[in-house]
Amino acid sequence: MLQSEVTFPVRYYETDQMGVVHHSNYIRYFECARNTLMAEGGYPIEQCEADGVVIPVVSVQCRYHHPARMGDVLRVTAAIEKVPLAKLVVRQAVYNQDGVLCADGEVLLGFLGKESGRPVRCPERLLQMIESQLNK
Repeated sequence: MLQSEVTFPVRYYETDQMGVVHHSNYIRYFECARNTLMAEGGYPIEQCEADGVVIPVVSVQCRYHHPARMGDVLRVTAAIEKVPLAKLVVRQAVYNQDGVLCADGEVLLGFLGKESGRPVRCPERLLQMIESQLNK
């Protein structure tokens, strides 16, 4: 499995009047962890786009378990468990500083040619990065 995580504090603007993280922010947290995963794997999203492939979100599934609050330090994970063909599935989770699961889900990503906007295969460099980690 190829996986990564990022840690950061809940920021005031991410919360409502009760100090609870607004549900929409979990999707942003997922994105932060995915970008870290690609960068740590040696193929940052910026390079993928420079190589002519964009990776749009096709769908997001998010289950909420426990509210994150102002003052919490969150650990957000991203994991790829299988080699993508036309689409890439990333499993994601958000934990608070006590290890309590706040939210989890999965994000389905597609691959489009940057110029054409048409579906393309997973970039070879991304495939190599994923395969090298899955074959360990």
